[in-house]
Amino acid sequence: MMHTKPSLLERAAEIYDFASGLPVAPANDLPPPRIRPVPAAPRVEAPAPVVEQPAAPQEVQQAPAEKPRRAESYRPAVRHAQVALDSEALAAAGYLIGDTPSVGLAEEMRLIKRRLLAAIDAQVASGDEQARIVLVASGRPAEGKTFTALNLALSIASEPERSVLLVDGDSAKPELMTRLQLDDERPGFLDSLADVQLDPETLVLDTDVERLSLLPAGRKVRNIPELLASARTEEVLARLRETDPRRIIILDSPPALAASSAAVLAGLAGQALVVVKADETSESDLKETLDLLSVCDRLSLVLNSTAFQVGSRRFGKYEEYQ
Repeated sequence: MMHTKPSLLERAAEIYDFASGLPVAPANDLPPPRIRPVPAAPRVEAPAPVVEQPAAPQEVQQAPAEKPRRAESYRPAVRHAQVALDSEALAAAGYLIGDTPSVGLAEEMRLIKRRLLAAIDAQVASGDEQARIVLVASGRPAEGKTFTALNLALSIASEPERSVLLVDGDSAKPELMTRLQLDDERPGFLDSLADVQLDPETLVLDTDVERLSLLPAGRKVRNIPELLASARTEEVLARLRETDPRRIIILDSPPALAASSAAVLAGLAGQALVVVKADETSESDLKETLDLLSVCDRLSLVLNSTAFQVGSRRFGKYEEYQ
């Protein structure tokens, strides 16, 4: 009886058990599968680890750390214009310029100066740098405020450890440059108020009197009261004060009963000297003047022209007003 040759499917069924999914032993008549051997990868010997010996400790000198620099405000040096004063003409007019003897007006001005500087130093020691701004005012015109301001500035300039800047703050009727026989058309205080880009220190004039500088009133403008009342005025005075820590700033003020700007400047000053002319300033004027200038914390009185002697002018006394 002839047997039919099994199909390929039947032969596969004999080799694999599809029910269990596991291969079964093949029939004896099937040759074993030929497996090509895979050559083994060559063995690579890993290099022996190199162990570095620690170096002997050595003393290392480190550069000292640079200390942080303290931030400091820097202001470039400003070259001032130079002016010469006519010493003989000023001395003839009663101003304390040149070698002044220790008599009369000179000695009385020294007494005023000493008390003023002592008050300034005490306030500065407590942190009030505004004390270095001194307003010299009066109630009415022609009571001697400009004469007092200029002589006080000349007296302070004679102090080796001080410098003084005399500012013509009487913008409505400036007299300072005329009395000093200098050009009164120079830019000055008002110009620095009107132009916020203008450095007021560049307008300062150095005189041939050592340690004495001037700031003219400047060119007149229409809105003087509004300019003086603006925050710019405080900025200008602060700039002038901070330039030199030795500097005393003396403001020649307009008469308090004639211009409202006197009270504005008084509020920016640390000291205010009120010049009273003997036998002329009325009590009512004095009270009103002191009331207007009371925005300044420290008011003092200078009694002017208590007596007159040939060849000299005489101050009376200086008292603090409480």
